[in-house]
Amino acid sequence: MKRRELFQTLVAATAGAALLGGDGLALGSTKKSGATTFSTQIQRLQLRHTWTTTMSSSAYRDTLYAQFTRDGITGYGEGAGIVRYQQNAPGGQKALDGVRKLITDADPWQFAKFLTDLDRHLPGQRAALAAVDLALLDWICKKLGVPLYRFFGLDPADAAITNMSIGIDTPEITRQKVREAADFPFLKVKVGLDTDEATIDAVRSVTKKPIRVDANEGWTSKEEAVRKINWLETQGVQFIEQPMPAHMLEEARWVRARVHLPIFADEACHSAEDIPKLRDAFDGVVIKLDKAGGLMEAHRQILVAKALGMKAMLGCMVSSSVTITAAAHLSPLVDYADLDGNLLIANDPFTGVKVDKGKLILPSGPGLGLVKV
Repeated sequence: MKRRELFQTLVAATAGAALLGGDGLALGSTKKSGATTFSTQIQRLQLRHTWTTTMSSSAYRDTLYAQFTRDGITGYGEGAGIVRYQQNAPGGQKALDGVRKLITDADPWQFAKFLTDLDRHLPGQRAALAAVDLALLDWICKKLGVPLYRFFGLDPADAAITNMSIGIDTPEITRQKVREAADFPFLKVKVGLDTDEATIDAVRSVTKKPIRVDANEGWTSKEEAVRKINWLETQGVQFIEQPMPAHMLEEARWVRARVHLPIFADEACHSAEDIPKLRDAFDGVVIKLDKAGGLMEAHRQILVAKALGMKAMLGCMVSSSVTITAAAHLSPLVDYADLDGNLLIANDPFTGVKVDKGKLILPSGPGLGLVKV
């Protein structure tokens, strides 16, 4: 064989090898792989402080964990059912039990197509869908040997700065929570009750740092919303989330025309399709993996919001490092982050994303980069 022919042969062989996974199969090949298993488990997360919003109060939260295993690799997912939408961990687990064979028979390399199909089989179970979505993408990226942020083409140095959330409580405990969050440059304060002024006064008695406010649909009249938002403007508040019930869209437009603080939609924003109709009532949207149904839809919502000139904030439920780390991998795309759910619990079963004075430090390992505790 001539040297030129030998060189061409070697180049072709090298190029072919680059398209192969570690098992010698082309990436995305549908050739039969090893046995696939899928399992779920409910984990009770104990809170460091009782967590109170306008919707509920609890000393713990139950979340649903998913494990997708194939070819000796396991992907992890988590879903925190949202009470506001009649979701909980047992209901999500029952729903996933009903589609277990659909999941194990699926080709994970066709995850976009599969997750769209799975969504139709899980009506009203967005958190359960999120658990599967996270587990599949964790598996895919582990199989490829890359962290999730690289899969989405993102720079980990651009990861957002998260705030620390302060739930509704007595003024004394509120002050204690604020002191415990001294390392964070921003705070998010829950309001929406008759105690709003006392809560903000308690925060301001300890710190003057910028705060973000979340009313969780707590103000039921447009006049009350305008009065409270205009007062909050004098208290060093950056923006406010969901002042009124989600269905009050006309009232939200009325309020926005009479206040100066940016207003973000949370409970009013469920899917990318919702965002265009929110554009003239809100300045931004809050995107949560559990509400969206996972990373794929959350990514879609971020891109739609940005395309419409709206701000995007990644939020969270009370969750472990599984969900928070997954969301943190998308944080280079957003304007703001509220990814502190894992910092509110005392028994996190995983480690993943770290926080340094509010800055999210993404893990460099493949997939989500999680480590079991």
